[in-house]
Amino acid sequence: MTRLLEKAVEQLKKLPNKEQDELAKLIIDEISWDYSFEKSEEKLSNLAKEALAEYKSGKTKPLNLK
Repeated sequence: MTRLLEKAVEQLKKLPNKEQDELAKLIIDEISWDYSFEKSEEKLSNLAKEALAEYKSGKTKPLNLK
């Protein structure tokens, strides 16, 4: 563990349990999201290429967000 992370953990230990749990959940969710995103990078790239091809070939419609 890095010194900075150790320092952060020491600060976290001073917080009430509820706040510690909330922050722990945020950290776990962030790590999980990053891992999931890395694993899906190729898939997302392929979907983006497919969407761009559909746009260029006129197969898309503008969204009316009003």
